[in-house]
Amino acid sequence: MKLQRISLIIVFLLSVVSVAAQITWKEVLPGVWKGSAGAPDAYNFLTVTEVQPREDAIQAMASAPFPLERAKITAAVLNGETYLRFPLEKGEQVFGFGLNFQSVHQRGKVLNLHVDHYGGRDNGRTHAPVPFYVSSRGYGVFINAARYLTVYAGTAVRLDSDDFPEVKDRNLDKSWTSRPYSDAVEILVPADGAEFYVFAGPSPLEAVSRFNLFNGGGCLPPRWGLGFTQRVRTLYTEEDVAEEVQAFADRGFPLDFVGLEPGWQSKAYPCTFEWDSTRFPRPQQFVDDMLAKGVRVNLWTNPYVAPQSPIYKSILPFTGSHTVWLGAVPDLTMPQARDLFFGQLNKSQVAIGVSGYKFDEVDGYDHYLWPDVATFPSGKTAEQLRQTYGLMIQRYSTELFHDRNQRTFGLVRGSNAGAVSYPYVIYNDYYNHEHFITALINSGFSGVLWTPEARASKSAEEWLRRMQSVVFSPMAMINAWSSGTKPWSYPEVEDQVREMAILRMRMMPYWYSEFAKYHFQGIPPFRAMNLEPGFQADLDTQEGSTDLEENPYAEAVNKEVKDQYMAGEYLLVAPMFAGQESRSVILPKGNWYDFYTGEYAGNGEVITVTPGLDRIPVYVKDGGIIPFGPVLMHAPEPGEKIDLEIRYYGHKPGTYHLYDDDGVTYDYEKGDYTFREIRVVRQANGTLKTSISAPVSGKPNTVASIEFVAMTK
Repeated sequence: MKLQRISLIIVFLLSVVSVAAQITWKEVLPGVWKGSAGAPDAYNFLTVTEVQPREDAIQAMASAPFPLERAKITAAVLNGETYLRFPLEKGEQVFGFGLNFQSVHQRGKVLNLHVDHYGGRDNGRTHAPVPFYVSSRGYGVFINAARYLTVYAGTAVRLDSDDFPEVKDRNLDKSWTSRPYSDAVEILVPADGAEFYVFAGPSPLEAVSRFNLFNGGGCLPPRWGLGFTQRVRTLYTEEDVAEEVQAFADRGFPLDFVGLEPGWQSKAYPCTFEWDSTRFPRPQQFVDDMLAKGVRVNLWTNPYVAPQSPIYKSILPFTGSHTVWLGAVPDLTMPQARDLFFGQLNKSQVAIGVSGYKFDEVDGYDHYLWPDVATFPSGKTAEQLRQTYGLMIQRYSTELFHDRNQRTFGLVRGSNAGAVSYPYVIYNDYYNHEHFITALINSGFSGVLWTPEARASKSAEEWLRRMQSVVFSPMAMINAWSSGTKPWSYPEVEDQVREMAILRMRMMPYWYSEFAKYHFQGIPPFRAMNLEPGFQADLDTQEGSTDLEENPYAEAVNKEVKDQYMAGEYLLVAPMFAGQESRSVILPKGNWYDFYTGEYAGNGEVITVTPGLDRIPVYVKDGGIIPFGPVLMHAPEPGEKIDLEIRYYGHKPGTYHLYDDDGVTYDYEKGDYTFREIRVVRQANGTLKTSISAPVSGKPNTVASIEFVAMTK
């Protein structure tokens, strides 16, 4: 009996030892390390996107050592699943894990990263559950597995932990907690192995930038994509659209592209991908007429093929076992399915001048999307297709436009890791203004874009507040597919809404330059305060050492900041919500100035502002330079020159890199672009010494004249 027990113990110990998997490490680019354990899936985010890293930009970043203790990163493979463990220090906070709507701090969360329509809880099921997190200690981790991942972000405590927390008595110790300190992020990958990457900083922003550059760099939209867009009601006809476009012009509201909703198709839910002959009898003429007015056309669709579609019979052998709304689901991993599906879009729409798409329903819910028991002819699992379908939609539709040397900017409802370079903005059917801002903040951690679109409102106040947020976001959009709202639908604030829309157009040189930095340097154009250098210390650095009554800033920066954000290099945006007359704003260390007046606002402190209904609080760093253009109803076309007003704030010497290209083609990929350096120095007598580098001969130059304005007197 004793020998039998000893044998069982030996067998048990051997089985435990066999679970541990050796991690193979390789530095693939400066500050980027690839780890591999077990036998990872061949199908993953990087093989789906096939995006090439911006090696030149990563090489230009400062070198950095491996940011973690390698021995504390472990992997184990057991019963077809891989267990990954990454260490966490005390006081360390983590951010990311995709497009969350209610929380910025992710430590202490259990998340199931699963592409889905957002259901109102930050549980990992969201439109872009990107398996990338960044630490307040200045590094990032990316799990390259197109699976439903379960994340324990500092929630579980191992018995053999090197930093086991003190065991307390709940009966007598008031400091007892149901969430004891955990020293790791643990991730369950349902596969026989896993591939993962560690990104050095040394700052959190640099770690995010490396991740973005590794995934091809951020998208660079056409100039018109950063203008204003209106999505019209579902069953509008070409006459209805023309009338609405004319109303924008008559009322002095800018408009760069108009979005057509399901009624442009002969059938939708599922879709035919062909024009309805009663509502749009002359598609080519309609598109041409819009372009003649300076307005592009964007088309809604989902990818599920109706039996009445001209491609239905041909594509059927390359579709899944289950339907979505009785439509066939193309297996987009197969070239035959892609050729038929995107070939139809190209022939019927892109070839006649349509400028972009809104791809709907590539996210969830489970009750209408294909189930996990579905099979696909390629042999890829339903799970893998669910996690990557939005990626494939973005990739292959972008290629349609790239092949024509024509940039696009569109909308998508499902995305994931690897989509950084795709010119798509995520949207959904949720409609909470405060949570929309939190989502915008979180988008900057995960290499995706998000729009806090406006649809309708309960009051004129809410409408204006939403429109103010829209203007300071990646896509300035009204989505009126159901409500039929227009910028002037609330007459008592029509003038203020017009003023905000015009501000969006005037700031286009700034937005365009910031997106260029996203592309070339990986810096998110809209991002959390936690990525602002010097904003947030680690969570444990001030514990017990700061009098919070004397310095409330110390407390504020260590709380979860989810209602203000950075917009580009110099701007801090603090949206107002319906019912608010005042709000607190946390100003990072350094002098900050009011965007509208140039007046001093504060330095490393919490201020309370009462801006009135007409303004959204915006602040500018000391030395900030914001290039403004003229009042335009449409974005400048290629070759069109505009006058610039360069606004300078504060007293510190300022530098800004103004980006320029033709605004519509991909010629920038061949080097046909410039960054012109702007410098401003306030001299001892208060006058400004200004300069801008000369335009480069043979390169695009859209600047006609420049005027410098000192906003701070």
